[in-house]
Amino acid sequence: MTQEKKIIPYKDSKQGKKEQVAQMFDNIAHKYDFLNHFLSLNIDKIWRKKAIKMLKEYKPQNILDVATGTGDLAINLNKHLKPEKITGIDISVGMLKIGKEKIEKLGLSQKIELLEGDSEKINFPDNTFDAVTVAFGVRNFENLPEGLKEMNRVTKIGGTAVVLEFSKPETFPVKQLYTLYFKHILPSIGKLFSKDTSAYSYLPESVDNFPYGKRFISVFEQAGFSNIKHKKLTFGIAAIYKGEKK
Repeated sequence: MTQEKKIIPYKDSKQGKKEQVAQMFDNIAHKYDFLNHFLSLNIDKIWRKKAIKMLKEYKPQNILDVATGTGDLAINLNKHLKPEKITGIDISVGMLKIGKEKIEKLGLSQKIELLEGDSEKINFPDNTFDAVTVAFGVRNFENLPEGLKEMNRVTKIGGTAVVLEFSKPETFPVKQLYTLYFKHILPSIGKLFSKDTSAYSYLPESVDNFPYGKRFISVFEQAGFSNIKHKKLTFGIAAIYKGEKK
């Protein structure tokens, strides 16, 4: 895989990408859920359900949700799969605070635990989890191969990883409409509701730079996952990648 250009939220900052991403999500945490659903026309909820469905046959009982954010995927994993335990990790304390409040209101604090944690240094032993998930988070990893290798390390032999991430449609006219929306309309709307003017410019830049499709599958395989399945969603706007640890 060729080295990807490093996309960062704050061009004038001297902080590393990891620190900048944490700061960005802290800044937008209070509006994140609303904007996420509003800007995707609630399609992101359908995508999460499709990702969870790909895990159903494995019946995982102990799940790690990486880059869990406000816990949306973790909450839905609990609802649809009924595992014994879900642990979510994220580098943004602000996002975790919102997530913990949501989980407490739902009475799920005994089932779902959210912790501050780094995807590239996951604080769990080898072969801990039946399944590892990440939704719209891998493109924010400072080092994508290292993050995926860590996900593989903590997955049990025979376990599964599911990645849901934005992609790029390649057919006319979806490609053109997608580019117009993502690069011009979405940042403008995001700035209206969020005090962080960089956050919704970073989003299309990070998606544009992400090695989707075959290139991501290659990195996924190099991280140790096999029998990889790739499913495009909504004309290729997003995609699910599922891999197993043999």
